[in-house]
Amino acid sequence: MPAQHIDHVEWALRERVKELTCLYGIARVTQKPGRSLDIALQQIVELLPPAWQHPEMACAQIVFDSHVFSSGPFSETIHRQSADLKVGERNCGHVEVGYTHSVMTASDSPFLEEEQSLIEMVAREISIHIERHESEEQKSKLQEQLRHADRLATLGQLAAGVAHEINEPLANILGFAQLAKKTPLLPKQAGDDMEKIVRNCLHARGIIQKLLTFARQMPPERTQVNLNSIVKDGVYFLESRCAKASITMDRQLSSDLPDISADASQLHQVLVNLVVNAIQAMPSGGVITIETRTSGDMVVLSVHDTGIGMTDEVKERIFTPFFTTKDINEGTGLGLAVVHGIVASHGGAIQVESKVGGGTTFDIQLPITTTGEEGDR
Repeated sequence: MPAQHIDHVEWALRERVKELTCLYGIARVTQKPGRSLDIALQQIVELLPPAWQHPEMACAQIVFDSHVFSSGPFSETIHRQSADLKVGERNCGHVEVGYTHSVMTASDSPFLEEEQSLIEMVAREISIHIERHESEEQKSKLQEQLRHADRLATLGQLAAGVAHEINEPLANILGFAQLAKKTPLLPKQAGDDMEKIVRNCLHARGIIQKLLTFARQMPPERTQVNLNSIVKDGVYFLESRCAKASITMDRQLSSDLPDISADASQLHQVLVNLVVNAIQAMPSGGVITIETRTSGDMVVLSVHDTGIGMTDEVKERIFTPFFTTKDINEGTGLGLAVVHGIVASHGGAIQVESKVGGGTTFDIQLPITTTGEEGDR
């Protein structure tokens, strides 16, 4: 066999070994559990240059969404080849390999045909890894939502039990205090003390009613209502408070919003709680935007503020009863728990977007049609 032919076979074999080594390295990276996607992509991009014919001048780059991972100064490359990254039907980026110097070849391309096949195979492996990673993230997120819902349900049962146990003795205290106030020739100091007892009993009873609402022990009284009417009636009593706090209220109400079957007083409470929270989140003033719109088979009430925003840790706990970041005299920590209970009893859902220093948005989604039993589930 001619020596030239033997040299070509050995060269081709070395190239195939380099390609297989690259693919084996990528498989090891993608199969290692617990590794973040960013770290995996950076390790993969560093495996690519040694697999090409001229590794000493090769440079690789992976672009995934807005993230770029590079093995070197890719902007200096002269010759490039690439393959797209696809997750499902979504084109989410590409992988590229290039040479930083000119390569003299007998063909029009400085790259081997096998290298184009290799980069396409690499792109497929990366796409599969990204899809698997996103699926695991979504699964983890759903599991956390289920755990959160289970915690809220347990707290709701506890709250209902506590509320019922407290209601009876509280009613007795309130009744006897009101009777004592009617005692003839009652000293003024005693009368003032009785008034304080009555006032605090009424306040405690209000908290118990909120607990029962959170625990969904008070079924909604449904009628056909329009969210636009709820907004117009609800913000009327809050506009003066906003003006004093240097807050502008912007209403963006859909003109063709369908009616829904709901408890108007409870939805009014939802709106007021959200707007009051927004006011308290903007101690230096700002803008509250209240929007209504239709989204599929849902109507949406959106309340957005330009306030201080929340961290992810705070956002995860905002619907937990008695959790609050406010001073002790500014809130009970039940406002958003009540909102959650009311929306859940209407068969709806809540989405929250918040960024520290970038404001908060609450989207309340309520079904346009209900079965009649949703409020009792």
